[in-house]
Parts: sequence; structure tokens; C-alpha cells
Amino acid sequence: MTDSRLDVSIALVEDLVVANRVLANHGVLDAFGHVSARSDRHPDRYVLAQSLAPELVNEDDLIEYDLNSNTIAPAPPKQYLERYIHGEIYRARPDVMAVVHSHSPSVIPFAVSSIPLRPLYHMAGFLGVGASIFDIADRFGDTDMLVRTSEQGQYLAAALGSNAIALMRGHGFAAVAQTIPDAVYRAIYTDLNARLQREAIMLGGTVKYLSTEESERADATMQWSVDKPWKLWKQNVVKQ
Repeated sequence: MTDSRLDVSIALVEDLVVANRVLANHGVLDAFGHVSARSDRHPDRYVLAQSLAPELVNEDDLIEYDLNSNTIAPAPPKQYLERYIHGEIYRARPDVMAVVHSHSPSVIPFAVSSIPLRPLYHMAGFLGVGASIFDIADRFGDTDMLVRTSEQGQYLAAALGSNAIALMRGHGFAAVAQTIPDAVYRAIYTDLNARLQREAIMLGGTVKYLSTEESERADATMQWSVDKPWKLWKQNVVKQ
């Protein structure tokens, strides 16, 4: 079964709308930021809302794009300027099925300092040895910090590499995963880990982070547990 306007499943449409609401509900997205999903029928396409505050996104706001971030259907009144984040990550990472771009204030300090964002507890094991950092100025000089072109999106995808998270200097972060619920989970717990890490650093002394093996084991455990918080988060936004 497909959406009448988009050549994707109804389930994908419903989950993507819920993802927008959940991330807004947790403060990971506010009036800005966005979440997308690779098409479950055409791997060379993805679905993203029109330029709108995530909490306001409905099914009719979703747009289908090719990997060049050109619209397929329907014609949007206004598009996100940074849709190239999504198209170029999907192009570079065939394993990725969902992408979140956030401007979380808790995370931004780790993208502008020498202190890496590292997993402090098991819920953030996906951070591995630490989140990579994308600095648009390294390649493009002084900009408005937005990823406005395919070339800039390609540079971000390269900085992300095979990681789950890429921090964006002076901007925010991108989170990727193999499912919409998992991408939402990673975005939320990136924000939470950043808050906890800052608190731990402020205590003074030495902070003991998860080892590489601890991170891998914790992430493997949490990947099959994501459905549990997803159902709760979904229920909470549906009730509103």
C-alpha cells in the first residue's frame, strides 16, 4: 500500500510524521531542524517535509526527492534549504534509512571545543570513540553555516564517514540510522549524553567514558530495544 501522493508505504509516512512530532516534543528539534527517511520502494529517493516547524508537520507536508535533492512529487510551496544534508548522506551511505538534523544547544559546545562528545553511559553507545566533526569553513571558507549545496552535503557525508553522528561546528549535528525509530533514538540520546557529559566535566576530576568494546556491546543491546521507547514516544505525541 502506498501514499496517494508519494510512492512510499503508508507506514513510512506515518512514522516520519511521528518522528517530527517526537523530536519536537523532546526539544531536539524546535522551529528548525528536520528528519527524513529513505524511500522504502526506491532506494535512490527520500522523503522530507516542506519547510515547516517539525511539530506542525502532517502527511500532506511530505515531499519526495531524488538523491540530487530535486523534487519528484509533489511540488512544494517551500523547501528546506538544507535538504542536501539528507540527499548526500543517503548517496554516500546505502545502509542509512533515516537522517535527523538538529540544532540542539546541548550538543553545539562539543562541536566548537577541543572536548569530543563521547559516550558517557550505555544509552549512547552509538557514539563509539566519539562523534566526528564537520567544519564547513575548512572547505568553503566563511559561509552562513548552512549546507546549501550538493558539494557541501558531500563534505558533510565524508565527515560523517561510517559513524552514527556528525557534529557540525557552529550549527548542530546530523544523526543517521537504519530505521526511523533508531534515528530518532540516536538524536534524542545524543542530546541527553551531551547534557550529562557537561555535568560530569563540571564536577571536576577525571571522567571515565565507555570503552570501545563497551560502546559496541551497549549499542548492539539498545538496537533491539528501540521499539520500547518508540512506542512510548509515539503514544505521547498521538495523545496530544
